[in-house]
Amino acid sequence: MKIQFCGGAQTVTGSQHLFSVGGKSFLLDCGLFQGRRQETYDKNLNFSYMPANVSAVVLSHAHMDHSGNLPNLVKQGFRGPIYATPATVELCRIMLKDSAFLQLHDLEWVNKIRKKNNLPPARPLYTVEDAEATFQYFVEKKYEEPFSPVPGVTATFSDAGHILGSAGILLEINDRGRQLRVGFSGDIGRAHMPITRDPVVLDDLDALLIESTYGSRTHGSFDDVEEALCKIIRETVSAGGKLIIPAFAIGRTQIVVYLLHKLFNQNRIPEVPIFVDSPLSCSATEIYRGHPEILDRETDRVFLKQHEDPFAFRRLTYVREADESKKLNDITFPHIIISASGMCEGGRVLHHLRNNIDKPSTVVLFIGYAAKHTLARKIMDGEKDIKIFGEEHHVKCRIRVMDNFSAHADRRDILDYIKATPPSKLKKIFLVHGEPEEVISLVDAIRSQGYQNVQYPELNMTAEL
Repeated sequence: MKIQFCGGAQTVTGSQHLFSVGGKSFLLDCGLFQGRRQETYDKNLNFSYMPANVSAVVLSHAHMDHSGNLPNLVKQGFRGPIYATPATVELCRIMLKDSAFLQLHDLEWVNKIRKKNNLPPARPLYTVEDAEATFQYFVEKKYEEPFSPVPGVTATFSDAGHILGSAGILLEINDRGRQLRVGFSGDIGRAHMPITRDPVVLDDLDALLIESTYGSRTHGSFDDVEEALCKIIRETVSAGGKLIIPAFAIGRTQIVVYLLHKLFNQNRIPEVPIFVDSPLSCSATEIYRGHPEILDRETDRVFLKQHEDPFAFRRLTYVREADESKKLNDITFPHIIISASGMCEGGRVLHHLRNNIDKPSTVVLFIGYAAKHTLARKIMDGEKDIKIFGEEHHVKCRIRVMDNFSAHADRRDILDYIKATPPSKLKKIFLVHGEPEEVISLVDAIRSQGYQNVQYPELNMTAEL
């Protein structure tokens, strides 16, 4: 019984772990790697295994770094079931089509530049038709409903509290008469966050694959977020500027809208127009509305029991059409734009940055993690000369970063998750979905608790259980 770490190894993107049990193999996640354009394309295009030989995929959640390469997997020969929670299946249906559309749309701009430089046109990783061909393989499984991806393995989803439908995955594996309990944390949510329920911690494990995105950091209290957000909005409005918030279409956008609704009801922010400019965010929010049964108690108490939609209020407008999006550039008075993608690697946010990044009155507020070499990370790290659609731009706008919004577990949460299983039982820990600077000190902290076999696997490393 082996695990090959085919993605999400020493990086936070491209989650992909191949299990081989009893002559059969199955994947945990099949996500897109995000980073430098050509390197990203090459990594995503080429799998380190034969997709046709994979029997099943068990999917933790719908974010692109976990699900985004499924159409390419099917395109290259995979024909097995893709197991996911009902909400994850719904979100993937819109996300994967959107990903394909954005690839084509963004390449229109890139290929204009390539043509000027006498370069051949770049091609998308997959098309909308490829994405649609993937949908027939999805199989819905509810939380706590066991299923068997391959003979000898029973898998069960538990609520990870990260985004709607996100799951940790328990694998009960029969190996020569002995049962092993292997946990995959997926992306672990944080307790007491808006909208999502608190994460269920997998315990009594023999081995654990656990995310380490914020392995060296401790988040501030989410209670501080509301006032910090109010302050940024008030300062932007006073300066007569616009506030651009790059946000993941699923999860982060809904939290921002929820908070702005709450602050608006409490008269804590100025009455300025607020736009969610992302067709995917609009569709994802509809799916959130359709699953009140898995939203948290606060959402139910503050909004639903008052017969109020948490994701709609008087100053908020959802923008689907491209022509309406373009009109936002003509607004001269203060306003707020929430737009995808969160790492600024595609989507309408690139157009907003392109048109506003050289304006000192504009504020760009980053509220999520950005992987190395992504445009968001470059701006967050203070680079002043950046490229958008292949063209040079000088950053003159004001940049703000708020880590408190993160829907990822921090160092303290990760250690608590691990400690749910004592060292006498938990014999192997694999740290995935984390960059080296976040993980080095985390390894020492885990070992200090008595866990001796802690590994930080390299890409395509194979480990035996």
